[in-house]
Amino acid sequence: MFQRTKICSGLLLAFGSGLLSVAPGAFAQDSNVQRVEITGSAIRRVDAETSVPVTVLKADDLKAQGVTSVEDIMQKITASQVTQTTAQVVGNNTGGASYADIHGLGSNKTLVLLNGHRLANNAFTGGEVDLNMIPFAAIDRVEVLRDGASSLYGTDAIAGVINFITKRDYNGGNIGISIDRPQHPGGLQRDANIGFGFGDLDKNGLNVFGFVDFSNQQRITGTQRPFNVRQPGGLSPSTFPANYFQGGDAGNPAAPDCNANANLTTAKAATACQEATASFVDYTAASERVSAYGKATAKVGSGDSLFSLEGFASHDKVQSQIAPVPFGGLAMNPFLPDGVTPNPYYPGNAQGPTPNIALDPTYTGGLSPSDMAAAGLQPGYINVKWRDLSHGPRTDTPENDEFRILGKLEGSLGDWDYETNLAYSTNTVKDFVSGYSNGDLMTAGVLNGVINPFSATQSAAGQALINSAAAGGLLQSAHGELWDFDGHVGHELGDWFHTGKPSQISVGVEARSEKFHDSANPPVASILVASTGISPDLSQGGSRHIYAGFFELAVPVFKSLDVTLATRYDHYSDFGGTTNPKVSFRFEPTKTFLLRGSYSTGFRAPTLYDLYQAQSFGTPGEVDDPLYCPNGTVNDAGKSKPVTSICSTQPEVLNGGNLNLAPEKSKNATLGMVLTPVKNLDIETDYYRVTYTNQITSLAISTLADPANYALFSQYYHRNSQNLLSNDGSQCPGVNCGYIDTRTQNLGGVITDGIDYSVAYKLGLGSAGRLALDWNGTWVHKFGIQNFKGDAYHNNVGVYFDGSPVFRWKQRAQAAWTLQDWTLGVAGDFKSGYLDEDPSNKVKDYRTMDAWVTWAQKGAKAFSATLGVRNLFDRDPPYSNQVDVFQANYDPRFYDPTGRTFYFRGNYSF
Repeated sequence: MFQRTKICSGLLLAFGSGLLSVAPGAFAQDSNVQRVEITGSAIRRVDAETSVPVTVLKADDLKAQGVTSVEDIMQKITASQVTQTTAQVVGNNTGGASYADIHGLGSNKTLVLLNGHRLANNAFTGGEVDLNMIPFAAIDRVEVLRDGASSLYGTDAIAGVINFITKRDYNGGNIGISIDRPQHPGGLQRDANIGFGFGDLDKNGLNVFGFVDFSNQQRITGTQRPFNVRQPGGLSPSTFPANYFQGGDAGNPAAPDCNANANLTTAKAATACQEATASFVDYTAASERVSAYGKATAKVGSGDSLFSLEGFASHDKVQSQIAPVPFGGLAMNPFLPDGVTPNPYYPGNAQGPTPNIALDPTYTGGLSPSDMAAAGLQPGYINVKWRDLSHGPRTDTPENDEFRILGKLEGSLGDWDYETNLAYSTNTVKDFVSGYSNGDLMTAGVLNGVINPFSATQSAAGQALINSAAAGGLLQSAHGELWDFDGHVGHELGDWFHTGKPSQISVGVEARSEKFHDSANPPVASILVASTGISPDLSQGGSRHIYAGFFELAVPVFKSLDVTLATRYDHYSDFGGTTNPKVSFRFEPTKTFLLRGSYSTGFRAPTLYDLYQAQSFGTPGEVDDPLYCPNGTVNDAGKSKPVTSICSTQPEVLNGGNLNLAPEKSKNATLGMVLTPVKNLDIETDYYRVTYTNQITSLAISTLADPANYALFSQYYHRNSQNLLSNDGSQCPGVNCGYIDTRTQNLGGVITDGIDYSVAYKLGLGSAGRLALDWNGTWVHKFGIQNFKGDAYHNNVGVYFDGSPVFRWKQRAQAAWTLQDWTLGVAGDFKSGYLDEDPSNKVKDYRTMDAWVTWAQKGAKAFSATLGVRNLFDRDPPYSNQVDVFQANYDPRFYDPTGRTFYFRGNYSF
């Protein structure tokens, strides 16, 4: 039989259109009839197998399976296609954030709630909630709505909603510890939590409880796993010892035996080398997290009204390392500034390397004598690409703080249910860096013959200059605030169609205020702009107010057919209003068959940063200049240009917001059925289709750099006086800055459809216990992307396109056998393969298996313990040649590099 549920009488706008069902296959659920509250409606109902699907995950089950964080939960949801995890902090300015993403539509199109209400978005992006900030120890369950829900939730719910629900009340104490120890070096994780509560709402009208959670995880470095030996990873022309060149020729004193040197490999030209930077790059970052959650609930007056006050605070510190600072735009003269004394380190001079390329003593690079003099250059100068190993790896340490307090009053007045909520939430991110150096000092040191870029041994003056150039500290900070008030009332309207069930209505309002600000720390940013791309002038942000109203009407048309209508209107102070309706139905002719479906429109408002982001320069991954080096081959026009400036370069790009942006608009449809052909067997399938337009993004660098598109997008190329693009951040902004304009626009659309499915079977074995089998999966039929308006739809299913793939298949199968106090479980996960960024490589299918055994004592004072192993067969991540994230030879967004990991969970309740 279907699981029967009781819908909560009132979470205002957070609870969506249509009655939502528990997915029958959702993780080892009890087959007994029970009443639970499920994210879905502002109308109180009994039946929950209704219009659109919700997957429910219980926290206790997840913890037994080795889950230790909210981020880990996303990996257990087959409908989730996450594209940003904590791992992306390595080499990227993400603040260590991790985001949810349903059906691959983008993290900013999945709304994340805590107890049905919004949190302040991550202050660096302003568009998504950082999952790392949610207090893991306090979570009771997670409810995943896999359908668009803007009709009651408003913005960001195009793909769906993930609602993290804490315990409603708690009495007693709880202590928990966990240890995760990988078989291979690095990655050790330790967690501890404690909780305590007192009071009974039924007996004395009061309950107060709280939880505190601590977590510490060690990094996994680039030398602690073997993935880098598959192929030289993270290849860079900025090397130690340095590459040098004049025109199109490049040399290196280590060539041609580059491979004999640590972290060097042979370049395309046998006279030069490349730095294999991947061994410097962390696979996973080190992290420390602490969170605290508390809630007090009291009965008010003589009725059934309740007032509750809940709050939480989280602190997250993440630290990652990448390769030492590269200097890609240095110059070295053959003589010291006096023009007479030879530069000792110039190739061919007394302490310089023996030249392995021909050097022209009259070389000027096409510059005029006045330009040469202004730049301090002499005829015969060389360009140098050098990596500063003396200051060690670059270290990034963002610290992230989240806070929210929420007051709620709920109850009934006569025949009307009501609920009001007032919440205040903040997010603050501060980014600290070390291992950097003052580019101006280092540039002058090489130009003036003080620093030797070809040797690890420096003169006393050279070493003193390098030491004095060390730089770091607070680079950037951002802060966001959210005020949110909502309230609604609900009422039965009578049995209009004589079905034995009344029609019901709920009407509500919301007022919300958002404010974000992001700024650089000028003293540090001005020194490091060439290395970090963070302009010292960075100061961006804005504020706005949102007012909304909604209603939801549920009408039983026949005894077997219910129809629900919902509409919400939102007005934004910075771009206007939008109305989004939804209609859904539930048809249950028998207790063994249910048909459900929905159609709705949705929207995502441009974030404050989408609108107000300051203009700044940065660098993408390596690309070829389509004008001079199309598809990696120098053409006739490029023969007069330095090959290192036109092929496999990281050109400067201009980023920034756009005040003329319109909201993204979507159309969502679902059609599903639930079958119970035999007792305790539930089969569920749901077809989904989502289309959206006006995609708020910037033109992808891969699209702009495609030679086939150059004529169409040449207006976005702003070249310098040499008709080149700058690949040194110190040149931008400036009169000689060559860059590509990638500022935010409303571009093309997306069309996707697929099927979510699940099968759950509960089998009683008599004296041998009971067996629970679950199989969940998502199959994506189509995922078409337009890079720009008017573009054809490009297939992203099973193909790496526009920065990531969409997996055709994701599946998870689980079996749990329970006998008295013991439970033995196994689970397997599957991701299908895909064509890589370089389509000559096929990323292989990925299968992992986990196993665990739990002993759980029963009673008022109870102890439970779990021993388990993740990735039982120690599967390595499949090889990938992507270059969109810093980790080389695999993709950390989709695969865990940790390997086989043994874990212990212990919990004592009293």
